[in-house]
Amino acid sequence: MADERRGSDLVSPVIRWFDRHERDLPWRHTTAWGVVVSEFMLQQTPVDRVLPRWHEWMDRWPAPVDLAAAPPADAIRAWGRLGYPRRARFLHAAAVRIATEHGGEVPADEAALRALPGVGEYTAAAIRAFAFGRRSVVLDTNVRRVLARAVDGRERQSPSISTVERTTADALWPRRDARSARWSAAVMELGALVCTARTPDCSRCPIRHRCAWNAAGRPVDEVAPRRQAAYEGSDRQARGAVLAVVRGADAPVALASLRDAWPDDAQRDRAVAGLIADGLVEVTEGGLLRLPT
Repeated sequence: MADERRGSDLVSPVIRWFDRHERDLPWRHTTAWGVVVSEFMLQQTPVDRVLPRWHEWMDRWPAPVDLAAAPPADAIRAWGRLGYPRRARFLHAAAVRIATEHGGEVPADEAALRALPGVGEYTAAAIRAFAFGRRSVVLDTNVRRVLARAVDGRERQSPSISTVERTTADALWPRRDARSARWSAAVMELGALVCTARTPDCSRCPIRHRCAWNAAGRPVDEVAPRRQAAYEGSDRQARGAVLAVVRGADAPVALASLRDAWPDDAQRDRAVAGLIADGLVEVTEGGLLRLPT
């Protein structure tokens, strides 16, 4: 009960702060499809990198039926260097599903959203909140960090979401749809701009006097955060190099021509196999590589 009371004191000041400091991001003033596109693109990708690509996609494919009518290769090319290109494949597949099974309209139902390719628990919750204004507990990295600090007094959130964390968050979320959706956006913005992972600016925080972590003297977690594996020289970089060649070619590409893109034979072979398995490239009858048609 103490955590619930402390949590209830957090909502109003964060929403008031958001009313003054909300960034004017285009997907906050768009269609449900525009929200879907933004949520796919924003996964593990900073806002400044997503903004120009989001505008390009929405200009080219303003509705799910528009993207569904295009070949998957167009989506992969348009994704460019945004990273994690499987998201482009999933987004195209989701557009096809929306066009064929939902009359071209993004569904608001959680089960229907979760059935779309590439849509998991967080993405479904975000779409319900930000596209439809529904009550939905949106737990991304920024939100979880704010709650870990303000409610639990910990510097960082745990690596994975526990049942206790979900229960605590559900008790905190406002019950009314509109206020819940506003809170979801507000607490996410606070984590992105103020309560950041490395350099939180507690002097600017609207809940600094209610924050359990700040009140405890901002203790440092004893366990160091798990660091992401280096990109340079990784299989992920090899995949990107191989895909860039196929994506930029005007005709199917021979396997031998990929040696210049990535000289390590074993790593290059893994990259090609992974791209094929993920549906990002396909093999022609002549054994050449091309984007999926």
